[in-house]
Parts: sequence; structure tokens; C-alpha cells
Amino acid sequence: MWKMAFWAQQMCKWCLSVKSVSVAHSVQQLRRTQRTWTQLNGLSVLSLLGADNHFLQRGLKTCGSLPLGNCLRSTNSSNGRFLSSESNLISPVNSCQQQAEVIPSADDKTLYEDWEDIWPSSALDEISEEEAVQIVAEPPLPFTSFTLGDYVDHSETLSKLVLLGVDLSKVEKRPKAGQLLLTLDFEKDVRKRLLFLKDVGVEDNELGPFLTQNPYILGEDMEALETRVAYLKSKKFGKEAIARMVSKAPFLLSFSVERLDNRLGFFQKELGLSVQKTRDLVVRLPRLLTGSLEPIKENWQVCQVELGFRRNEIQHIVSKIPKILTANKRKLTETFDYLHNVMGIPHHILTHFPQVFNSKLLRVKERHMFLAFLGRAQYDPAQPSYISLDKLVSMPDEVFCTEIAKASVKDFEKFLKTL
Repeated sequence: MWKMAFWAQQMCKWCLSVKSVSVAHSVQQLRRTQRTWTQLNGLSVLSLLGADNHFLQRGLKTCGSLPLGNCLRSTNSSNGRFLSSESNLISPVNSCQQQAEVIPSADDKTLYEDWEDIWPSSALDEISEEEAVQIVAEPPLPFTSFTLGDYVDHSETLSKLVLLGVDLSKVEKRPKAGQLLLTLDFEKDVRKRLLFLKDVGVEDNELGPFLTQNPYILGEDMEALETRVAYLKSKKFGKEAIARMVSKAPFLLSFSVERLDNRLGFFQKELGLSVQKTRDLVVRLPRLLTGSLEPIKENWQVCQVELGFRRNEIQHIVSKIPKILTANKRKLTETFDYLHNVMGIPHHILTHFPQVFNSKLLRVKERHMFLAFLGRAQYDPAQPSYISLDKLVSMPDEVFCTEIAKASVKDFEKFLKTL
């Protein structure tokens, strides 16, 4: 009985080898166990193969996939046929015997012998020093990291974003921006959004800085992005205006249509601006649509209450200098105080020359004191030797000295040393 069990075990191993190794190896195993199987079943292994090469070419698929009992089912010796209960294929014994005696060539025997010596490699196998030095191991991908630089070599998305000029050291400081980029596929996710930004009007050299500031746009829904651009077009913003707005305010297209509409409504209603002035305002300073509204509301109140400008004067100043809505409150009040209370410039002149609020206060002080020293500090347009505020702050020192102060640059420098 133990012999029968042993040979049954061998037979099972052969069936498994047919599926996992190769047909040629299986044939070799069949030839080794041919005699034993003949004693057990009185049936030649070669008659199982059919030996017409059709059975071999099929890779022993039938027997390899059937239970052992079905493959070795007893035959009917009277009619010389072998039946398989699964395949229902009937093959004459005589036909099998005519083609079964196929003697392999010397090359085939060598090949079979070589295959017998090949075993699956194992991590525990010993290798030579020459083989060891040829093994190139890539650095493992870190499970956690505090910098995106560790993943650049492993991520096509990150490596191509770096080539575009994206500063990953700044991106990784933004909440969940690094995790987002690591989950994006460049071909499926990033490429189409880059092409979209280029179609909107973002220049190639602007893509890197744009994505550095707003990497989240790479995860935005494409349909939502297209809807937001369509909304801006519906509000009569031209193609160039949209390109400027998107480029200067990278978070603009991350705002929903409802939020954009509320922002435009705020400037039109709360500030009392016309539709055209509202459109011009946000084109000149697009970040008014994406920044906080609190500084804007505060500066508007400062201009009205503390500085004493009328509503229409503020509207004119804002339309000329939009930055005054986001300017530092302290700087704004100090500049106005010096212009109005020290230099004596009234509100209506400041309203016509609001560019002075964008100038450095130190420059205004130095030039005014030099003109006052020379007796030329005259800012009333109704008086002779009038000096406009625009010329006072916009001209370089050489032109200011020769044309406005009627003095040399050396004289101006000497005066500054006395301060």
C-alpha cells in the first residue's frame, strides 16, 4: 500500500509540473515514470499523450486541469478507446501507438538535462563576489518624509513639475499639497490641466510660479474650471483680461462661480462702482477677487472717516490706484498726514494725484524739505512756480534736481547729509 501511495504522490507531482513548469519538462518526467505507471494501470503513458504532437502542443491542458481520477480513468480494452469524463474526447489506441514512439534528438536531451538543473532562485542562495557587485539596488521609497525631494526620483509627476519650475520646497509647506501631488498621475491628471492653463493664457514661463502658489488646481475638476472661465466671459471679460487675471491671481480659478459673483457684486454695490469700473478694477488688481475682504472694508472706512475723503473722491482714487484698498493702514495714514497736514495739500489735489500714496514716504519728505529749503515748495496749481505731485515723486534724482529744484545733484546730496 505504501508503494501505491508513493507512486500516486509522484503522479500528482507530475500533474502539477505540467501546469507550472513547461511541456518539455513534463515530457521528461513522463518518460521517467513510464514503467511504474504501466505496472499500476496497465496503460502506456505514451498512449495518454496521444503522441501526435497535438496533445503536446496543447500543453497537456486537458489532463493538467482535470482531477487525477478523471485523467487515469480505466479504458475499455475491447474497443481500444480511452475516455475522459470531462473532455468526452475519444482517441483510437492504434493512432496513438503509431505516433507515440518519438525519439528526441541529442539536442533535445541536452536541453531537458539543462532544464532539470535549473531551480528557482532564492534569497538564501549563495552568490559569488562578482555577482554581488553587479547587483544594483534602487534606494527604497520612504514611507514618511518631511520633504517632497525624497520622492522626486520615484514620481514622474514631481520630476516633471520640477522641470516646469515648480518650487517643491514651497509647495510642501502648503497644507496637504504634497499628498495631493503624490497621488496624481501626470498623463491622466496633470497634463490636461496644464494644457487648460495654457489655453486660458498662462505663459510657459509662468506655469512654474503659478503652480508653486496654487498646486491645488491640479486636483480641480476640469468641468468646474471650464465653467469658471465661461462665467468670466459671460461678464464681458476679454481673453487678454482673463489671461492677466488668472496669471496674476493663481487662486482665481479655484473659486466657485458663486464666490466670484459675490466678490464682483461687493465692489459694485458696496463701493458704488459702475460695471465698467468694477471690471477695470479687478483686471488691474485680480487678487482683490481672491484675497480677504476685511482689509478692503477697513481701508474704505479709513479713507472716509479718518482721512476725510468723500465717497466720489475715494471711487476716483481707487479706480486710479487699486492698491490703496489693500495698502497697510499705518502707511496710508502716515502718508496722508504728511501730505495734507505738513505739505498743506488739500483733498481735491490728492484726489487728482493719488499716485503719491504709492510712493515711499521718506522720498516725499526728503524732496519736500529740499524744495522748502530752496523756497520752491509750491503745490497750488493756481500759484506761479507750481510743482505737481506727480513730478515730485516720479522723477529720478537727476531730473528732479535740474528741472524741479533748479539745483545740482551734489547740492541735494549735501542737504540730505544735514538731516
